[in-house]
Amino acid sequence: MTAVRIRAASAATGQPVVTGRKATQGLFDGKGERMKIEVRGVAPLLWVFDMPRSVRFYRDALGFEVVRTSESGEHFDWALLRLGDAELMLNAAYDREERPPAPDPARTAGHADVTIFFGCPDVDGAYALLRARGVDAKPPVVRPYGMKQLTVCDPDGFQLCFQWTAG
Repeated sequence: MTAVRIRAASAATGQPVVTGRKATQGLFDGKGERMKIEVRGVAPLLWVFDMPRSVRFYRDALGFEVVRTSESGEHFDWALLRLGDAELMLNAAYDREERPPAPDPARTAGHADVTIFFGCPDVDGAYALLRARGVDAKPPVVRPYGMKQLTVCDPDGFQLCFQWTAG
């Protein structure tokens, strides 16, 4: 039988504090290694002003596939996009019937402070492709920390950086 000891309640939570083997069961694998949550990717969520315009940019200019949407058809308020192993979600910043004629500057002020980085082994090829598709992009640069980077701006002002180790 496994020994379980209960000490006095935690001062922070008021919950009983359990010590002993039961307290750590599920935290370590059979080899004594600390268990981890299995994660297979990350999908940032961007709030966009004009969903059709954003989808056209990500799909037609950048090459993302629209994997799933909140509604069937061309009009939807949420979308999951994928390019290679990278996923990105778009969500309409306003309900369709409540969308103002122009974005509210207070709601978009921080967009330029957000950069999403994508691993891209051929940064020069990405630059050529984006320019051919009419995307306003400056040539890639090599940063002092050794990354070759191509940064573009999406229709809502979010920065997208395609990068790879220079060399």
